[in-house]
Amino acid sequence: MDIFYGLDILGTIAFATSGTLAAIHKKLDPFGVFIIAFVTAIGGGTLRDILIDRNPVSWMQDLNYVYAIIGATIFTILIRKKIDYLSTSLFLFDTIGLGIFTIIGTEIGIQQNLHPVISIILGTITATFGGVIRDILCNEIPIIFKKEIYASACIAGAITLIILSNLEIDTNTNYIITTLIVISIRLIAVKFKLRLPTFIIEKK
Repeated sequence: MDIFYGLDILGTIAFATSGTLAAIHKKLDPFGVFIIAFVTAIGGGTLRDILIDRNPVSWMQDLNYVYAIIGATIFTILIRKKIDYLSTSLFLFDTIGLGIFTIIGTEIGIQQNLHPVISIILGTITATFGGVIRDILCNEIPIIFKKEIYASACIAGAITLIILSNLEIDTNTNYIITTLIVISIRLIAVKFKLRLPTFIIEKK
C-alpha cells in the first residue's frame, strides 16, 4: 500500500469520524448517523471525480473506503461516552481530514495533467465539500461559508504541494509538509480567532 492510498483511507476515516460526531451531536438515529458519516467522508471526493469525469468514482471501485467508513462510524459510536468534548473532537478530526484531502484532490489534478489553478480548486473541493454536505444535512451554515479560515487553509496547502512538486521535493516529505501547513493554519486561526473580513451594507 503506497502512501497516497494510505492517506486517502486515513482521510476517509477522519472525515467519517467527524461526520459521526456531528450526527451524534444532533441526536440522529443510527441510520442518520451513518448517512452523515458517509457523505462527509466521500462527498468531496465524489464531486471531484464527477468534475474530472473519473468513472466510476473512487469509493465505488474499492470497498475498502466503505469498510473504513463503517468501521470508523461504529468505533466512534462505541466510544462516544468517553469523548468529553464533542466539539473539540469534531474540530480535530475535521482538521485532519482537511489537511489530508487537500493533498489527495490536488495530487489527482496534477496526475490528470490539469492546470495548477484547477488542481488547487480540486484539492479545495475534495477537502471541503464533504463538510459542506454534512453541515447542510445537520441544518448548520457550512463552515466554508462563514468567516472562519477554512478553505483558505486548503488553498495554501495546495499551492505548497504544487510548488514543492515543481522543486522535485521527495513525495513523502511534500505530503507531510503540505498536511502540516493546512492543519497548522487552521489551528492557528482558531487559536487566535483569526477571521476573514465580511461585507456589511450599512443602512442609511
